[in-house]
This record gives sequence, structure tokens and C-alpha cells, in this order.
Amino acid sequence: MEKQLLQRITLDLNICHGKPCLRGLRYPVEFILELLSSGMSMEDILADYDDLEREDILAVLLFATRLTQVKSIYQIAP
Repeated sequence: MEKQLLQRITLDLNICHGKPCLRGLRYPVEFILELLSSGMSMEDILADYDDLEREDILAVLLFATRLTQVKSIYQIAP
């Protein structure tokens, strides 16, 4: 299941400057994370963005989780 979810995250230099996006659509992972962190629920996001699916939101969360599972994290801002 994880592999299928992560396949929803795509990288294309011609879409959103190569940032990780959902299924080749112009929804960068960071945008979905910002919506969630602002307090929007998964249901709210899906209602506002008809072309997104529940699995897309789960893929974003899994992708973000994987990014934080690195050996070293560097501070980029004080």
C-alpha cells in the first residue's frame, strides 16, 4: 500500500518547477501540507479540490513522513 501511495507523488521539471506534486497535477506536496497545517481537514480539502482523492492526501502525509526519516537534519532558520 505504501508503494502505491508514494507512486502518486511525481517529479517533473515542467510542473511546479520540479517540486514533488500529486499525480502530475499542479498540486505541490508543500501546498497540501500548508492546507493541513492551517487547520483544513482532509474532507475540507477534498471538497474544495474536486480532482484530489483521499489517497492523494495520504500520499502527501506518507511522503512528508519519509522525508523526516533521514539520518541528519540541518537547521535552515534560527
